[in-house]
Amino acid sequence: MRFDLVASIRPARGPMINDLWYKNAVIYCLSVGTYMDTNGDGIGDFKGLMRRLDYLHGLGVTAIWLMPFQVSPHRDDGYDVSDYYGVDPRYGTIGDFVEFTHGAKQRGIRVLIDLVVNHTSDEHPWFKQARSRVAARRAGRGGRLLVS
Repeated sequence: MRFDLVASIRPARGPMINDLWYKNAVIYCLSVGTYMDTNGDGIGDFKGLMRRLDYLHGLGVTAIWLMPFQVSPHRDDGYDVSDYYGVDPRYGTIGDFVEFTHGAKQRGIRVLIDLVVNHTSDEHPWFKQARSRVAARRAGRGGRLLVS
C-alpha cells in the first residue's frame, strides 16, 4: 500500500526509455583509418569497412562505434575536427559513409559516431571566429581584452 502512495505522489519524470538495446549489445569500436584499406594508400576507408560488415555481423556485433572520421588536420589523432559535416577524404566520401550505414542497417547493426565537439580544431570556423573577435576587442582597447 505504501508503495502505491509514494508512486502516486512522485512528479512525472518524463517518458520512460523502453528501448534499452545497448544493455545487451555487442559494441565494436574501431578507427576507420586503421581498419581495412581498399585503395592501397595504407589508410583504412569506408569501402573497406563496408567489405567487412558480413565478418563483423558473423562475430555477433550488434553496434559499431566509429572513432572520429570527420575532416581534421590530425594533430590530435582526428579528434581535432575542423568540419563536422564532412568525411575526411582519406576515408572516402559522404556517399561511402551513407552506403556503409545502409549496409550496417541491413544487417541489423547500429552505427554510433564519436561526436567530439569539445575537441574542435583551431581550423574550424567556430574557432577562427572566436579568435577574430578576441583580436578585434584587443585592438579596440590598446591590447586589453574586453569581456562582454
